[in-house]
Amino acid sequence: MIEQVEVEAPFRVGDLKQWVYCPRILFYGLCLPNIRPVTYKMVAGREAGLTEDGREERRSLRLYGLEKGRREFDVALSSSRYGLRGKADLVVWIEDPPPGEFVVVDYKLSDIAGEHFILQITAYALLLEEMSGMKARCGYLYFIPKRRSEQVQFTARRREKLLETLDSMHRMLHSEGMPEATPNRNKCLACEFRRFCNDVV
Repeated sequence: MIEQVEVEAPFRVGDLKQWVYCPRILFYGLCLPNIRPVTYKMVAGREAGLTEDGREERRSLRLYGLEKGRREFDVALSSSRYGLRGKADLVVWIEDPPPGEFVVVDYKLSDIAGEHFILQITAYALLLEEMSGMKARCGYLYFIPKRRSEQVQFTARRREKLLETLDSMHRMLHSEGMPEATPNRNKCLACEFRRFCNDVV
């Protein structure tokens, strides 16, 4: 009998943000591994999220339009169907009335709800729906610097955009072909990979 080995999903939810920013960042990280430098923003974002967990336990759920619910932090998620994995900062489970629902919250060391953040939180909702069998109507981006939240509706268009993006990422990974760089060349000036993109910089 051949033993079945579960293969880890190739993409992290955070990769969606990189893909939207510039597809080549994800290409370098996956197809040319172990070359990415760790930046200050990466470290600061992780540390800020850990600090926020303690504050979150003391906050009212009204910040997320809820009266009650059960909080769960750092919820690990993975889907072989979508080839996607990640860890949701906060999930609030509303189990009554049945069949229940959930609200996912994503902490951000920012104060702008960019499309890349909306794509990420939509991905968390998709993974949680698959895991729990529940549906999600909305989630919240929590902006740490200003201590405010912003609701994100999981519309059909946002779900469709997520699936289209994942499809493009999988095609890049299987072909190992370098994607086009971002058309916004201003992003290249501070990019840690700029020395690899001789065709644009």
